[in-house]
Amino acid sequence: MDQPTERTIIVRVREGLHARPATRFVKLAKSFASDVEIEKSGKSASAKSSVKLMLLSVMENDEVILRVKGEDEAEALESLSNYLQDPNAGLDEDEGHAAVQQTPSAPAQQDSQFSATSLKGIAASEGVGLGPVFGYFPEEIVADNLKISGAGIAAEAKKLETAIAAVRHNMQASIDEKSLSPAERGIIQALSEIAADDAMLDDMFAAISSGQSALSAVLATSARTAEDFSKMADPYLKARADDVRAVGRQIALSLLNKKDTDLSKVPAGAILVADDVGAFELTRAPLKKIAGIICARGSVTSHIAIIARSHSVPAVLGLGDATKTLIDAKLVGLDGKSGEVVVDPDQAIQAEFAKRKAAAQSEHEALKVYKAFQPTRADGTVIEVAANIGSPDEITAALDAGAMGVGLFRTELLFMQQKELPSEEVQFEIYARVAKAFKPHSVIVRTLDIGGDKPVAGIEFPHEENPFLGWRGVRMCLDRPDVFKPQLRALLRAAVAGNIKVMVPMIVDAAELRAVKELIKTCAQELAAEGKPYEEFALGVMIETPAAVMVADDLAKEASFFSIGTNDLTQYVMAADRLNPRLAKLNDVTHPAVMRAIALTAEAGTKAGIMVGMCGEAAGRVDLIPRFIAMGLTELSMSPSMIPRAKEKLAQMNAVMR
Repeated sequence: MDQPTERTIIVRVREGLHARPATRFVKLAKSFASDVEIEKSGKSASAKSSVKLMLLSVMENDEVILRVKGEDEAEALESLSNYLQDPNAGLDEDEGHAAVQQTPSAPAQQDSQFSATSLKGIAASEGVGLGPVFGYFPEEIVADNLKISGAGIAAEAKKLETAIAAVRHNMQASIDEKSLSPAERGIIQALSEIAADDAMLDDMFAAISSGQSALSAVLATSARTAEDFSKMADPYLKARADDVRAVGRQIALSLLNKKDTDLSKVPAGAILVADDVGAFELTRAPLKKIAGIICARGSVTSHIAIIARSHSVPAVLGLGDATKTLIDAKLVGLDGKSGEVVVDPDQAIQAEFAKRKAAAQSEHEALKVYKAFQPTRADGTVIEVAANIGSPDEITAALDAGAMGVGLFRTELLFMQQKELPSEEVQFEIYARVAKAFKPHSVIVRTLDIGGDKPVAGIEFPHEENPFLGWRGVRMCLDRPDVFKPQLRALLRAAVAGNIKVMVPMIVDAAELRAVKELIKTCAQELAAEGKPYEEFALGVMIETPAAVMVADDLAKEASFFSIGTNDLTQYVMAADRLNPRLAKLNDVTHPAVMRAIALTAEAGTKAGIMVGMCGEAAGRVDLIPRFIAMGLTELSMSPSMIPRAKEKLAQMNAVMR
């Protein structure tokens, strides 16, 4: 009998295979006919069951064995291996993961700031809320304990199939709503996959075959699986117990033809109080209007906390049985930073809550004045504060934050989300849409920055010991004109719609940039011959390698602009993997070696008269902005959420200069 093909892999997925990364890994595994299995520490699980995969508790930097057997095993092994070695696999760039990273790690242990009788929970989302209670306490669903036999077994199985299909249909309809953020869509997609998980379904149908009703089978299976998750040490995976319970409840409600209270009816200004709220249900609530969320269950890593933070809704979770004391309260106050909840606060405490809420709102409103602000250098040169984005879904957030264009449009996400290479037409439509949205500001598009650490359908990457120093970025693109030319043609066409600029990643030599120019020239000639409208664009270099810094003078003769990618530049200059937690102290952009590299790049660009910008995380650090401007940078690109404070800092600098 043929043996499966296997490969030992060090997992690089940030935070490991928790909900969304596991769900998307399973989806990728299911796209292949081959059987796929992952083994960790002697335990194995099917890679086509997100539940079993999550229960395996595969964490970042774990060593696993990936086994594949079937007709397409070579392709499957390569694609799935690449996924496991991609730090951003399964994450919507700068969305859900960023929310998790910014959370507190434990309940606040501060002394009460309000009264000795205030309740303490888990500080899950910062902010202060005060308002009337909207109780969400759905009735408990209990098993009917019916015994099924004969033809009734097939009928119960059919009922279960219908109920699951209905739940997934409702979830998909929710995913399709434009009001949801990419992170929320990812969360609901993960719930939908749990509802159709092979392992859970096998257990449910087995229970029905043994004589249980569909309702009893669903409740027993979901309770047992949730219990397995609750025993896990990792907080992210432990929090998935709530997701399993929530999915089980949705299927049970469908079987009973019932619905829980519609959270879309929560009044504006109310505090949502509950034992627990599923992520799917919570996305139905008017999150921009409610004053806060208090739950008996939940943690800083639960989906309810992530959603609350993404909408800036104050939240205190894990309050336990104390939540019941809130049911009859007329007024409740909560502090999402300290984890405190006050029942029917007196006038003095209400005044304190109002004061804090007003201060936070004032700060938020104060930053809005910078939305249209255009900072300048002492010589009058405009400093562009732009946004880093990865898809058109992020356009609104960037514009609302006051982005003066896009300093980094990551095109690899477009490629990674497809089951085949995106066509020229698909790319053109997306690039043109972004260009139109930010017109007349510029949109700097980074050409495909992909390598063996990131899986892309249609590109087979060789196994490399260190893919970060391997066949990636411009190196791969120049070797694969069949991949690179459609992107360049799409960008030339999209430049008609707005101010498109293009930058090339992983450059180490001016000859590489000249080769890209020749390919662009060829693409332009082809478009002209085909009668398709196009515009030439400015071509720049992403400075992220020490080599690029050392030859910046030569590159400046060929490039129209520089954009410094501090994330990779720091790890390459410091010879320290930025994904290795043991080397975190070395990954410091303020290290003299890194700051000197930035200064040398700025000096070379300024001398040549080209724009020098920055698109790494350091661009949004208000403590470093004065130093970057002093070096000569005239463009700073960052996550949209960082833009208001960056503009505020630049406004303060402008005031000093005047």
